[in-house]
Amino acid sequence: MPRAERREQILDAATRAFARTGFTATGLDDIAAEAGVTHVILYRHFASKNDLYRAVLDRACTRLGDAVGTETYDEGSIPALLRAAAADPEGFRLLFRHAVRESEFRDVIDRIRLASTEIAHRHLADTIPDGPWQNWAARLIPTLTLEAVIAWLDTGQPDPDHAANRIGQAIQGVIQAAQTG
Repeated sequence: MPRAERREQILDAATRAFARTGFTATGLDDIAAEAGVTHVILYRHFASKNDLYRAVLDRACTRLGDAVGTETYDEGSIPALLRAAAADPEGFRLLFRHAVRESEFRDVIDRIRLASTEIAHRHLADTIPDGPWQNWAARLIPTLTLEAVIAWLDTGQPDPDHAANRIGQAIQGVIQAAQTG
């Protein structure tokens, strides 16, 4: 198998294995078995379990950024986020359920949250006056959105044609609460 294909095979297997039990509880034996390769093959591609996990997280971030964008929020953002999560549920859960609890990899999530909060601030600038309520909404909206998507994944992706609208309604509720604050 060509090197690039083998690397993707290992990343796919590692994503599944890490998504099941998280970083700490997943061993290289688990990943090798999932990928159908030996430890030697794993080490030809990744120097350590940490390097492999970081590569899995980086790939999930890249896929998410490519699908959703990284600069703006518009009417297509939530549907794109749902499509990205549905296409790679293990990667999405790794980013927002597992890595958030792993201090060594927390920087990945912190960058996403910071960028998401900055995007929310820009989006809210015309509807909520600058100040503590805008700050509150800008921090809450990304958290609410990500948790809503995880809950949507965990409940079997119900009503995919209307899920984005329902999440949008929840976001509008936050915006309305901040406006009346």
